[in-house]
Amino acid sequence: MLGPLLFGVLLAGCVLLFFLALRGVLGARNNAVDARLEQYGIGIEPEAEAQPKGKSRRALPLVNQLINGFGMGPALARDLERAGMPMTAAEYALICLALGMAAFVIGAWRGGSLVGLPGPLVGLAAAVPAAYAPIIYLRFQAGSRVKRLGDQLPGVLTLLVGALRAGYGLPQALAMLAEQVPPPASVEFGRVMRAISLGMPVPRAMGQMADRMGSDDLDLLVTAIGVQYELGGNLAQTLDTISETLRERIKLKREIQTMTSQQRLTGCIIGALPFLLGLGFYFMNPEYMLRLFQPGMVRLIPAIAVVLEVIGFVVIGKIVDIEV
Repeated sequence: MLGPLLFGVLLAGCVLLFFLALRGVLGARNNAVDARLEQYGIGIEPEAEAQPKGKSRRALPLVNQLINGFGMGPALARDLERAGMPMTAAEYALICLALGMAAFVIGAWRGGSLVGLPGPLVGLAAAVPAAYAPIIYLRFQAGSRVKRLGDQLPGVLTLLVGALRAGYGLPQALAMLAEQVPPPASVEFGRVMRAISLGMPVPRAMGQMADRMGSDDLDLLVTAIGVQYELGGNLAQTLDTISETLRERIKLKREIQTMTSQQRLTGCIIGALPFLLGLGFYFMNPEYMLRLFQPGMVRLIPAIAVVLEVIGFVVIGKIVDIEV
């Protein structure tokens, strides 16, 4: 037991040292203009809610070229911005690659003897989901953060309307939002204010925030501000109307969640039922259930069953996910 454990520790250390050395050699970026812009929130790196202001990140040019060559770089950078993670696309790609390599090594080393298949094939089957798991987590975090921002928008617009009616200009009202509202709205409006302070027009800065977050509710706000800047009008009254529209939209979403709660609960029960039945059969007749885990091809049966359960759970989730 000590030998395989020592081998795994040494292998993990070698992989870690390799990536640290790669970052040290390729990670230096000497573009002072980009570094200066990043301090004011205009760079391409996303700013996290807890990230200290003025902190610059280092890129990995070679890894950036690779992920951009496969068309993954822009989408990954967009998801990182929406999730508010203080990482570059190259750094996150290295995490995915490291997890995939670790899963491949473990699967090729031990997986072949467990399922009776060639080690590299088992390693590849383990590496693909391990490398894709961080992408799933990132998209979940991005969707959750966008949803929190959408839930904050009616209250944000109410504060904005109150500030405008009290005599504040639009930039001053936006600065007040960046100081008083909780994250993630404060983080995004703070980035808007830093862009405005560098000379960017307010509609363009707001449009960048809407593009960055990918929210239809923000598009309404940006459109209203753009129309007011070009044609004039009562911006406070327009934003008040948009606020009421967003409140009704959120209310409708919650009603849909309530109406589909039975279907979502059914999906959870159906997904958990095979595992609960298997556990019950194990306690009643352990020898009968342990035959599924004997060495050989028979071990593929529970593995395929788990994959099908996950697919079924995802399909049910897509069915009950009604867009408003």
